[in-house]
Amino acid sequence: MIQVGVYNTLKVNRRVDFGFYLDDGGEGILLPKRFAPSSLRIGDEIKVFLYHDSDNRIIATTQEPKGIVGDIVMLKCVGKTGAGAFLDWGLMKDIFVAKSQQLLGMHVGGEYLVKIYIDQQTGRVAATEKIEFQLSNEILTVKEKDEVDLIAYRKSDIGYVMIINNLHTGVLHDNEIFRDISIGDKFKGFIKKILQNNKIDVLIGKPGYKRVEDEAGKIIRLLEENNGYLPYNDKSAPEDIYGYFGMSKKTFKMTTGTLYKQRKIDFAKAGILLVKE
Repeated sequence: MIQVGVYNTLKVNRRVDFGFYLDDGGEGILLPKRFAPSSLRIGDEIKVFLYHDSDNRIIATTQEPKGIVGDIVMLKCVGKTGAGAFLDWGLMKDIFVAKSQQLLGMHVGGEYLVKIYIDQQTGRVAATEKIEFQLSNEILTVKEKDEVDLIAYRKSDIGYVMIINNLHTGVLHDNEIFRDISIGDKFKGFIKKILQNNKIDVLIGKPGYKRVEDEAGKIIRLLEENNGYLPYNDKSAPEDIYGYFGMSKKTFKMTTGTLYKQRKIDFAKAGILLVKE
């Protein structure tokens, strides 16, 4: 059974001058010649993306869109009419956002965070800015320390509201941010804590115990590359630590503490020393 708005693997049914028809159990779906590999033959199976063309026919393409149904992505507005706006999603045909699915109105050249979905009235792939009501923390599919996919959704008074696995929302607090963040940015992260009413705190990176293992190797390597000494310790400014090591001061202190207990480093007055074996 074929599905529009996602990738399908279909068998080549027949060839015509302008492309190939792929088996859908009916009359077939056209894969235009310009999107077909030169080696494609009748009977081959090929992975294609399916969507509707301007004549409302289902069409196949080997082009890769910037998102499929269910994805939340940042897309640029390239056109607008009285009915809505068109966003570039990487295909020949732009994706449509109805006026009723916009928040404050879209403008050509602007970039907008949208969710890709199937419009129930037309059956076509469309996009909406109205993401919030599709996210819920009522029933959680994550637990503390789980690694998750994060998208920066909006700025708040205490940090950034992040979308978790395209399903939930959580907060990345200001004091846990050590890099520039823009709306729509995507990160790997983890669930730091689940609070009352299923509110969630998240962090960018890996859970603490894994981060120590990963970052410990980085600190040892940097010490070895700098004659066994680095001028950073728990008195160093957070931005200096992040600028050099690419980690938060909290992670740096936790990692160096572990290395000290393992007798791999020692603390000097103004930095850390590699312990010679």
